[in-house]
Amino acid sequence: MIAQGAHASLKAVLDYMIDLKGREDIKILSMRPDEAMYHWINGTFTKIVVGINSEKEMIDLEIKAKAEGLITAAIWDIGKTEFHGVTTLTALAIGPGPIDDIDTITGHLKLL
Repeated sequence: MIAQGAHASLKAVLDYMIDLKGREDIKILSMRPDEAMYHWINGTFTKIVVGINSEKEMIDLEIKAKAEGLITAAIWDIGKTEFHGVTTLTALAIGPGPIDDIDTITGHLKLL
């Protein structure tokens, strides 16, 4: 669970970054963070982990978060170690972003 959450958190930031060179052989990434990303990176890197009941519920949360303009990053594990070769949605990062906006999407979920 920890590894999957770490993957999602890192992917959220990397997906946010911009490929400045645009070359296939060399990737130079840079970031022009909005206020929420800037405070998250320069602050405490707050992460809150909540439980979910189904893959469908996680997908629905991602759709809602994207519709609200929030950063999201879904992790699909390819099943080499835990899922017997079955690709499985294991984690979803939402944010960084405004706390109230994220709470609107995830506030009903139980903390782990």
